[in-house]
Amino acid sequence: MANRLFRCDAGHGKVARVSSVSFRETSGALEGLRVIDAATILAGPLCAQILGDHGAEVVKVEHPERGDSMRGHGKSKDGIPLWWKEISRNKRTITLDLSRRGDVFRELATTADVLIENFRPGTLEKWGIGPEELHEINPRLVIVRITGFGQTGPYSRRAGFGTLAEAMSGFAHLTGAADGPPTLPAFGLADSICGISASSAAMMALWHRERTGRGQVIDINILEPIMTAVGPAPTVYEQLGIIEQRHGNRSTNNAPRNTYQTADGDWVAISTSAQKIAERVLTLVGHPEVIDEPWFASGDGRARHVDLLDDYVGSWIAQRSRDEVIEAFTEAGAAIAAVYDARDLVEDPHVRETQMLTEVPDEDLGTVLQHNLLWRMSETPGGIRFTGREIGHDTDAVLAELGYSNDEINALREERAIR
Repeated sequence: MANRLFRCDAGHGKVARVSSVSFRETSGALEGLRVIDAATILAGPLCAQILGDHGAEVVKVEHPERGDSMRGHGKSKDGIPLWWKEISRNKRTITLDLSRRGDVFRELATTADVLIENFRPGTLEKWGIGPEELHEINPRLVIVRITGFGQTGPYSRRAGFGTLAEAMSGFAHLTGAADGPPTLPAFGLADSICGISASSAAMMALWHRERTGRGQVIDINILEPIMTAVGPAPTVYEQLGIIEQRHGNRSTNNAPRNTYQTADGDWVAISTSAQKIAERVLTLVGHPEVIDEPWFASGDGRARHVDLLDDYVGSWIAQRSRDEVIEAFTEAGAAIAAVYDARDLVEDPHVRETQMLTEVPDEDLGTVLQHNLLWRMSETPGGIRFTGREIGHDTDAVLAELGYSNDEINALREERAIR
């Protein structure tokens, strides 16, 4: 078999990409970067999706029999998983049993700039493809290791999912009605925050590599990013001995801040984090006299008078339709938004005009509406080149690029190392 150890320089010795799907012509900031997505479910795959959206070539590696469980998450249409179409867009999909054929994975890793994985600590090392072994053959490789609780510590070997992080981070404790139970989100909040954070960490490591020529290992867990998002509750406890409690949709930092029901049964949300906004809201609802109260001059002071302020605002809103309320708040320069469901988002003129949602060609569905890229870049916008593919779609092509012959690929298939 031909020598398949590629150079670890910028070119990686890679051959042209092979695909049966035509690529949407875009320029991305990460063009020329190769990413291996060997992760499952949400956090790691979202990190890889973000890198792929901005031009990186992503190779998604799945177990030949089990695949990524994400394929079974969420709704399907005619057996086609809709979430998969987005989370695995811009990813070439291959199958490979890493526990059987770590040698093939090592060869793939020699061509990569970034590896994203979320196996339990010690798993890759057990298979002989841990960071030490991979850095011997590709010292420039950035390895992003995503786990529930980190690579070290008493909980490192526990199974970890976003739900557990949402519980442990303080999010569930602070979310929900004051007299109700702790509340979990109905979506992958902790995983998503971790995935976005991991993409930032990968870019920091790549910048370090640009200056030093060396890759490194990133140890990121699902718990810490959402702990940061929840806020300074540990600091407040350490300094003041105060444990924050649930307050429903109210905030302990300012008021009025809540959801309010309109006369036609819809809901709106307002926030008055800025002092000027709070003054405009109370003037609008007919109670400018409270603006001169000493306690009104700070968010903390207004939060201590939340019942009074909520009554003023809620009573005014309850007498008007949603459209009337939003128009009045907008004209007054006050902050407000309707509480949307998915249909509202799809139909919103601002969301559509700014392409926060975008229609993407798809081989199975014709077109599919997806979230657009998370940010806009003026010189290198990136884009969605293709949607999530069926398992093993690109296995033969990627292995051929590594130098495997048809006979060798068939042999791997016969031993069930690939599908």
